Amino acid sequence: MSVTRTRRRAAFSRFRREYLRQRAGLYGAAILVAAVVLALLTPLITDPAGMDVTKATGAKMSPPSLDFPMGTDESGRSVLLMVLWGSRVSLLIGFMSALLSMTIGTVMGIAAGHFRGWASAVLMRITDWFLVLPSLVLALVLAAILGGGTSTIILAIGVTSWASTARLIRAQTLSVEARPYIERSRALGAGHWHIMTRHVLPNVAPLVLANTTLQVASAIVAESTLAFLGADSGSVSWGGMLRGSYDWGAATSGAWWYVLAPGLCIVAVVMAFTLCGRALEAVLNPRLRGASR
Repeated sequence: MSVTRTRRRAAFSRFRREYLRQRAGLYGAAILVAAVVLALLTPLITDPAGMDVTKATGAKMSPPSLDFPMGTDESGRSVLLMVLWGSRVSLLIGFMSALLSMTIGTVMGIAAGHFRGWASAVLMRITDWFLVLPSLVLALVLAAILGGGTSTIILAIGVTSWASTARLIRAQTLSVEARPYIERSRALGAGHWHIMTRHVLPNVAPLVLANTTLQVASAIVAESTLAFLGADSGSVSWGGMLRGSYDWGAATSGAWWYVLAPGLCIVAVVMAFTLCGRALEAVLNPRLRGASR
């Protein structure tokens, strides 16, 4: 047990040392930490009553001022307050839908790569079916069938975006299972569960970790797109704010702050997740180590 802990600590130290060399990854991590901290502190530093349209104190579509640093919306609510509360919903949907997507994709990918014959063929045909269908359209239809709500949007995005991950994990699984120690494990009587969980999963875990950060970015964009198309979660989110600005003609009426604030937040967070994902990929993939700084 002590040897295992020593190896894990050494591996973590190497990982931390390599990641600290990735300047782009550090910038992305700093943005993400700031976004998550603000989202967590929002209930403590703001009054949720300000989100109620009946209690709004500002003028309609008022430009940025000392009282409202990011202006107001069509109901007189503070855009800054909406951005802060919207970050909780957008980040929650991004994280949870990416986790669901990666879980389904990892299970399907490992199973399709480990088993042979008809089982692998069936799993890959299901994967190809989800891969061919437009995920955004499928998510929109699924959200419309299941109704509104945060959990519905998480389910719609997660269930429709796992196919590419499954193919990626399957390819890595085939590579791992071609190694000699897998044959030795089978010869010693190791079963399917033991091989998949003790040998394959630890080897594909770095790939899953790097891909998850990129998947979160895609999920946030998907949530914003669904909200803009009308399939929102019922709570204030960055995508819902963009939809509201479009419905009330903020861009054409000169209320640029109503469009710019949530748009910049989406761009910043998506860019941060992408930078972190690329940095993790460069650190965890020996062939890319040192290629990105």
